[in-house]
Amino acid sequence: VDRCRAPFEHTRGAYPVLARPENHTDRPPFFQGKMAAVMRMASVAPVRGAAKLSKASRTRTATLAAPKGLRGASLKVRAAADVDTETGIKKMRDGIKEASDENLLTPRFYTTDFDEMEQLFSTEINPNLDEAELVAILQEFREDFNQKHFVRNDSFKSAADGITGESRRIFIEFLERSCTAEFSGFLLYKELGRRLKKTAPVAAEIFTLMSRDEARHAGFLNKAMSDFNLALDLGFLTKNRQYTFFKPKFIIYATYLSEKIGYWRYISIYRHLQQNPNDQLYPIFQYFENWCQDENRHGDFFTACLKARPEFINDFEAKLWARFFCLSVYVTMYLNDHSRSEFYESIGLDTTKFNMHVIHQTNKTTASIFPQVIDTYDPKFKMHLDELVGVNQKLAKAESPMEKAPLIASFAFHLLSIAAMKPVDSGSIDFVEDVNSPAFMY
Repeated sequence: VDRCRAPFEHTRGAYPVLARPENHTDRPPFFQGKMAAVMRMASVAPVRGAAKLSKASRTRTATLAAPKGLRGASLKVRAAADVDTETGIKKMRDGIKEASDENLLTPRFYTTDFDEMEQLFSTEINPNLDEAELVAILQEFREDFNQKHFVRNDSFKSAADGITGESRRIFIEFLERSCTAEFSGFLLYKELGRRLKKTAPVAAEIFTLMSRDEARHAGFLNKAMSDFNLALDLGFLTKNRQYTFFKPKFIIYATYLSEKIGYWRYISIYRHLQQNPNDQLYPIFQYFENWCQDENRHGDFFTACLKARPEFINDFEAKLWARFFCLSVYVTMYLNDHSRSEFYESIGLDTTKFNMHVIHQTNKTTASIFPQVIDTYDPKFKMHLDELVGVNQKLAKAESPMEKAPLIASFAFHLLSIAAMKPVDSGSIDFVEDVNSPAFMY
């Protein structure tokens, strides 16, 4: 366990404390006609470094803490020092991989309005908050079921040495994306735990314990990357990654979906490899059964958060946001995975079948709380996803604006076509009178 935590020792005390940028708008760019925002999961303009606020704003001033001894110094991205001879991957220095370039599909780091988040967990301001449910959730987190789960053995390094060529490069990319996503959750949850400690101690402890889980996951993945001699410098990522601002309700929508889709991805891979042990490329997959339960518990906490604010899930605007975030998450996963089909094939999975299974299962789970979801069983849904894969591949090769323009238009067309499909009414039975309504039989 200590070995898994080690990668985070140098990042303690360096958590980003970011607030609302001056040019922030309450509505993500999707409703401003910028279709690229769909692939950024409803994000507004990324926050770079520290953001100063107008005098009229009540939101706290943003800062980005630097390591002791370097405060006040400018932080600059270092150039790659070398290239890994076997994979061609750029290195910052020996044993440390240069982080992949950020784009619309890469995992993002998030920040939020912490003052508004405090109000969400205030019983005086929010009478719908079920304190008894939060206490029950906290007790489950305190049990720490996976405390002794993430312990490595000698098979990791030997398995990594056996993965060579293109498969090695693709596997490293998989580990990096997974590590970055988990580390992003760690940073956000840790800061929320710190900021809510005085005003909402129960919620603060839950966030802190969730950050503990995410730290274990990210540390375990980063240690796996070191088996390939290409780990990430997580402290460097903390200080140099772009941070995207989300309003609290968008944080809850997005993190709920990411936790639940993470659960279905992990458990689906685990069950497949249990039935096909010869495809067990690397021992990390053997940990996925218990691992995914952390994701599921995190998602359940955000379910409680959504129930605490009925306006997030029971009006027309909530239905639009619910479908929007489903669209964002499903399309992002589908495009990412199909750009790395070789990885899934290396563990015996059909990328398309795996993705559709995960999307269907996540959609069913999400339908238990979101007021509307996409009809993922409509044949047109998969048809448009496949078209998006083709367009995305062409966009990756296009160079001139003339080449890109019709492709971007085609991309937007297929996204809008999915958004315009007839949705499935759904939602929590806590907010309806007729629990036998067909809307809740999905």
